Amino acid sequence: MSQTVTGGRRVAVIGHVEWAEFARVGHVPRAGDIVHASETWEEVGGGGSVAAVQLAKLAGGATFYTALGDDEVGHRAHRELERHGVRVEAVFRDVPQRRVFVYLDDEGERTITTIGERLGPNGEDPLPWDELADTDAVYFVAGDRGAVEAGRRAHVVVATSRVLSGLAEARVRLDAVVGSGSDPNERYQLGSLMPTPGVVVLTAGREGGSYTTAAGETGTFEAAPLPGPVVDAYGCGDSFAAGLTYGLGADMPLSEALELAARCGAACLTGRGPYQGQLTLVRPEEP
Repeated sequence: MSQTVTGGRRVAVIGHVEWAEFARVGHVPRAGDIVHASETWEEVGGGGSVAAVQLAKLAGGATFYTALGDDEVGHRAHRELERHGVRVEAVFRDVPQRRVFVYLDDEGERTITTIGERLGPNGEDPLPWDELADTDAVYFVAGDRGAVEAGRRAHVVVATSRVLSGLAEARVRLDAVVGSGSDPNERYQLGSLMPTPGVVVLTAGREGGSYTTAAGETGTFEAAPLPGPVVDAYGCGDSFAAGLTYGLGADMPLSEALELAARCGAACLTGRGPYQGQLTLVRPEEP
């Protein structure tokens, strides 16, 4: 899907990659069930990958700092991300690339099984961390304390609440934290991080979501209208987070950044896999 937004920002993601195998089924199998898959496919996935591709579509390019398994799957993931227009800065580790198996049911909901170690970059990895000082916005999904500290060089830093323990240890000022109001793995409790993030955003699917600023201001935002029928929920949350990261990095008011984020999440929901439906930048000179 293509819609017009302002481009020209330098953006990045620090995070992980998962090689995803998808199976579309009528329902997720219960214990003892046998279900038939009407469609299967594979592609690069994971929160870091999804956000990096979405940011590249908004900004006209994005840099992805990551770690990959030094096997055929890891190198394939690297190539696939570059085909999506992402500049990949990666270290290869002597472990198998992490994979996931994803069921997609008739409602478009995804159910995920992870296979293998979650790989994120370390601050000591030989990556071009110094470039982050000239970066407008970075989204942090995975990595060690040094990687979080490196990310703080950027003008704006947004992080996922999935890695709260690592963020708490780093004690780095974050401009925003994004989580879910319903997923127990992404919940955020007031006081979980110090310093207090500039804003904590919790999504609630079709209900939109809510936010709380460091100054104590609270509010809600609406979900964006779907630009098409529901197809696949995989990647919607990280597409949302990428939109918020881009908006804050572009110095949009919070309300406008949340509106853009909601549009990104809604657009992703209408495509097969995480990338087909993502909101794409159309430059003014393009037809």
